[in-house]
Amino acid sequence: MALSLKPYCLVVLFLISISLNALVSDAGAAGECGRIPIRSAAASLSPCLGAARNARAKVPPACCAKVGALLRTSPRCLCAILLSPLAKQAGIMPGIAIAIPKKCNIRNRQAGKKCGRYTVP
Repeated sequence: MALSLKPYCLVVLFLISISLNALVSDAGAAGECGRIPIRSAAASLSPCLGAARNARAKVPPACCAKVGALLRTSPRCLCAILLSPLAKQAGIMPGIAIAIPKKCNIRNRQAGKKCGRYTVP
């Protein structure tokens, strides 16, 4: 007794199409950084690289401006960037970088909030 593969192929194709549709719809959804891809948001913080790697480094004014703008528009985005694989690849130390808003005297920095295992000073 030979089984027809046609019904099984249709089921597999249906499941693949549902999976692809879910992936495409999630790609356009707003995340921690709003509609800005996390890679773009992280790239905008490039003036902060030195201060995010070295606790003794001076935080440049351009970094403070970028971090302040990011915290005004998407407060949770900074944490998402610091905990992302992108930050790890760039050599960013989250425990050091989390203190940048305080070093910049940014008032709306959400002091006391958790970012992974780190607390915003």
